[in-house]
Amino acid sequence: MKRRVVVTGIGCITPLGQDVETAWSALQEGKSGIADITHFDASSFPTRFAAEVNSYDLGKYVDDPGLYKDVTHNTKFAIGAATQAVNDSGIMDENVDPTRFGIYLGAGEGQQDFPLFMKLISSSEKDGEIDLERFTELGLKEMNPYFEIEQEPNRPAGHLAALFNAQGPNLNCLTACAASSQAIGEATELIRRDEADIMLTGGAHSMIHPFGVTGFSLLTALSRRNDNPQQSSRPFDKNRDGFVLGEGAGMLILENLERAQARGAHIYGEILGYGSTADAYRITDIHPQGRGAIACIKMALADANCNSDQIDYVNAHGTSTSVNDRVETMAIKGALGEENAAKTPVSSIKSMMGHLIAAAGSVEAITCLMAIRDGVMPPTMNYETPDPDCDLDYIPNQARESRVEHAISNSFGFGGQNVSLILGKFNG
Repeated sequence: MKRRVVVTGIGCITPLGQDVETAWSALQEGKSGIADITHFDASSFPTRFAAEVNSYDLGKYVDDPGLYKDVTHNTKFAIGAATQAVNDSGIMDENVDPTRFGIYLGAGEGQQDFPLFMKLISSSEKDGEIDLERFTELGLKEMNPYFEIEQEPNRPAGHLAALFNAQGPNLNCLTACAASSQAIGEATELIRRDEADIMLTGGAHSMIHPFGVTGFSLLTALSRRNDNPQQSSRPFDKNRDGFVLGEGAGMLILENLERAQARGAHIYGEILGYGSTADAYRITDIHPQGRGAIACIKMALADANCNSDQIDYVNAHGTSTSVNDRVETMAIKGALGEENAAKTPVSSIKSMMGHLIAAAGSVEAITCLMAIRDGVMPPTMNYETPDPDCDLDYIPNQARESRVEHAISNSFGFGGQNVSLILGKFNG
């Protein structure tokens, strides 16, 4: 038999709050974390707003913030969310075998030093072209080697391992928007296979910088409602025009059930099912019939030994792009069946929090655990005009109280990466 895996600690840093209870309250109230970009001058960009984490203080989580002066936003957010999750779980008060304590993250790359990069280019320009020899010479003189290292996506996991003396498996995946959900699923598998007793898992990411906004703008993936940012993310609405970049981190402590029960841990819920597939189709487009997404949800259901009529809530990937929302609707129907899908509430918290990219899935998994705990499903905000292609119950504009025993969290990323998690109420 597979070892059962439960969640005993959670933490998050998000645009809606820098701890789980604050963010969860904001989601229930339908608040928005979206506003004009302040991280850099975005006045010349076609999209000038995002969902930022503001007034973040790393000093709340580490004794000497100076040790982390060269780390990027994703690592800083990861430290905050992970410290919350570890403290919440109480594992550090127990006799933890460090070799059985692992980390699996879905963390993104760090941000580039854009001002320095532009300075190097302008200082290396000669007769309208870049003098590469001069560029290299200046770069070697002025670039910070530690900051350059910290741009690697494996660095948050490395820092967390040192911070908590986690000497077990240490991994990171960067499968676009599915990354942190995949990390949770793979961390679950490590515990199931008895390769670890405890896993710190989740994700962290920030792409709210000139390169990130430029890239998604070129893909025409971002909303351009600059006159009304808070209503710009409108998943499943007929008039949706793109997603909103967010940033942050979500972290969970997973343990095998026997260990958690033996130490009397508080259990938020159980990771019941994990499905992972690839569309094998295009770089940025999901398969038009949702074949990968359907297979992914079905795989998670099978792994959880759960029938489609047992799903009480779906936390959708729900990006607010035309194609994603239409195909995800199709996929939910294809996986659950038309009749069950019509009766199952679906919502997207990206309408309030923006899209945390690699970190999105972990925060959305935590949201599912909160829905299970409190019997409340968060709304899809800004839903005004129904789309004939999106015809499910999207919990429009107001949270809904209802018993939630089983929830699906979907994460579908660029490149055709699909992950579904099934989280359940722990019933002994």
